[in-house]
Amino acid sequence: MFDPRPFKGILFDLDGTLVDSAPDLVGACNRVLKVLDRPQITLQNGRRWIGHGARQLLERAITGKVDGKAPADVLDEAYQHFLQFYGEAICLESKLYPAIIQTLSSLQESGHRLACVTNKPAAFTRPLLDAFDLCAYFDPIVSGDDLARKKPDPLPLQYVLDQWHLSANDCLMVGDSESDCSAALACGMPVVLVSYGYSQGRNLAALGPDAVIDSVDEILTMSG
Repeated sequence: MFDPRPFKGILFDLDGTLVDSAPDLVGACNRVLKVLDRPQITLQNGRRWIGHGARQLLERAITGKVDGKAPADVLDEAYQHFLQFYGEAICLESKLYPAIIQTLSSLQESGHRLACVTNKPAAFTRPLLDAFDLCAYFDPIVSGDDLARKKPDPLPLQYVLDQWHLSANDCLMVGDSESDCSAALACGMPVVLVSYGYSQGRNLAALGPDAVIDSVDEILTMSG
């Protein structure tokens, strides 16, 4: 049972937590696969493969397997194409999940510090946040290639704590995947996972979060 407390800061994942970006990510992947003359992937599979950054999504798309290994030269070529294709169509079909704006506004108005910590490359993070007018809610915004390591490593979360001069116990991580949960647990930070995101088919409760929630606005009653 989650123990509500007056958290001072709340860190949010992006893809699968704030924004359903799978349609545009899969669309860009399929454009890459067409160039490489490889089979297209379904949106259903794409949703299961999102969560560990663009390169791993591409590797899974190229191989058709969640643990597949693509030749380095093929993956490098694919990634360059992806940077172009996704950048051209970053928000055609992506949508905010329900209650995002209301929740962020309420948290900001009540004095909570908010950060966005994502494995998405920096070239795409702010453009996607901008498309939904979300940038103003977050300081800092930490992308997957901003630091030496990304989630599930705790470094991005610790970076936010250092910027805020807060302890892990003063903050809450909100995400949708094993990467988010593992990073928070390694950092000693309370973590809740949303049930609607990109969980790679994992049993979220079994990952050890403090809670699994069905709507992001549930954190309003958890954060004091």
